[in-house]
Amino acid sequence: MTIAEVNRAPTRLEGRFRAMVVCWILGLGSLVSWHSMLTIGDYFYNLFPKKYHPARVITLVYQPFAFGTIAILSYNESRIDTRRRNIMGYTLFFSSTLLLLVLDLATTGKGGIGTFIGICVLVAAFGVADAHVQGGMVGDLSFMSPEFIQSFLAGLGASGALTSALRLITKAAFEKSDNGERKGAMLFLAISTFLEFLCILLYAIVFPKLPIVKHYRSKAASEGSTTVSADLAAAGIQTQTEDDAKLLERLSNKQLFLQNVDYMLCIYLIYVLTLSICPGFFYENTGSHKLGPSWYPIVLIAMYNVWDFISRYIPLVKCLKLESRKGLMLAILSRFLFIPAFYFTAKYGDQGWMITLVSILGLTNGYLTVCVLTVAPKGYKGPEQNALGNLLVLCLLGGIFTGVALDWLWLIGNEKF
Repeated sequence: MTIAEVNRAPTRLEGRFRAMVVCWILGLGSLVSWHSMLTIGDYFYNLFPKKYHPARVITLVYQPFAFGTIAILSYNESRIDTRRRNIMGYTLFFSSTLLLLVLDLATTGKGGIGTFIGICVLVAAFGVADAHVQGGMVGDLSFMSPEFIQSFLAGLGASGALTSALRLITKAAFEKSDNGERKGAMLFLAISTFLEFLCILLYAIVFPKLPIVKHYRSKAASEGSTTVSADLAAAGIQTQTEDDAKLLERLSNKQLFLQNVDYMLCIYLIYVLTLSICPGFFYENTGSHKLGPSWYPIVLIAMYNVWDFISRYIPLVKCLKLESRKGLMLAILSRFLFIPAFYFTAKYGDQGWMITLVSILGLTNGYLTVCVLTVAPKGYKGPEQNALGNLLVLCLLGGIFTGVALDWLWLIGNEKF
């Protein structure tokens, strides 16, 4: 079958729901391993001395590798095979998560600097995998239906909500048993390993053969995209030659960045603010309340993740979706009021106020992320939408990197630092 035949086929609705389900699962797999690491932070605080600052150090190790890798991939985006990139990312997630299980079994759940360094090395691999998958998937879905990006982003949010819910259940179930926290952590990593393997199969075998996906990829190829060639070949579709693709001009990355600099800044600022608070502040700066130091940070992270997940569906209601460029920027800048709000709530407020504030933080994070990433790629050809998706993820990971670094400022004046 040729590209022209696929584009003429009545594929507008065929396979749309299945594609959305697969996108949701692929989004789940993109961050489930990382969210598992964050959610078992209480296990790491028992395993290692608090002076190691596990939540902050692990997050800080993750981000330079994620940001550095996405910078390289974004610059070379038009020459990279998207299929190979995404499969490599999910495979790296799978192998790294499996090795975390092996490391814990090999050390029999004992701490020490050697174990901590081993965990940090595998966390760095997570960062590399994240850059491959998030940039590759968002770029790939940017020239498809906005519903696919929303489903993928909802899956990202679901990974946090799922791990938080499982953590609360496992903590309650294993609380009175020997090595209960370790058993819960091992269960988390086992589930994550299975989900990553499932994502490899879905992306490599199922997703490229869905009729609506073949339609969008064929359309992108007819507009000059060469990144979809391997996926189309896997679906049995003959692609255009490289000489034909070169005849179709596209905007450069620099031009795309300048035309969408406000969207780039928006996604950057969303995650600068969020990661300057979560997760380090939750574990080390909120103090102990009625829930106790063991349960309190887990509940806070669970509330953040649940509301982040729920809010990613709000933009599906058209009248509630924020599409104004000025409106988005104003809403995102107003989130910086969270900084004094968290400071004074931690100092003077009770746990009810803190839980409410954390919930609003998650609500705004998920909602604004979906709004920006679904609105920005409109009005461009397939290759440009792919490039723009990669640039947006570059700014997102840059915001996370900056936020993680700023998170350490909360320790200033902390007597236990």
